[in-house]
Amino acid sequence: MYKLILVTLEGSATDRAIIEHVKPLAQLMHSRVALLHVADGWAARMFGPDAVSPEVRDDQAYLEKVRSEFQSAGVAATAELAFGEPGAEIVKWIESKGCDLVAMSTHGHRFVADLFLGSTVRHVRHNVCVPLLLLKAK
Repeated sequence: MYKLILVTLEGSATDRAIIEHVKPLAQLMHSRVALLHVADGWAARMFGPDAVSPEVRDDQAYLEKVRSEFQSAGVAATAELAFGEPGAEIVKWIESKGCDLVAMSTHGHRFVADLFLGSTVRHVRHNVCVPLLLLKAK
């Protein structure tokens, strides 16, 4: 059913919710997982893939750590770092590479906070045609 699951990561504790949910799902479905983090700091936005900064190095190390965690659980996983505005880059990745499910953690903001703090999920939700799994972080 889900051959490829895209898991978007923001590099914070919020990610644990979606990682722990997708791991058994991917095992059950014999899915491959693609991990995507969008570096959106100053250097990442200005220089894209040519950016060299502590943020970019930390992001790459984090992605590799999570990729190894999936691999250790028997789930084939790749990791990719994108650069720029998270919502737009996630949609661009989906359009260019395709997937069967997008899995994202949310902060669970309500009302006015959604207008400002839920922009990535909102952008992805309104711009993709694949199923979207949103899991509120604890």
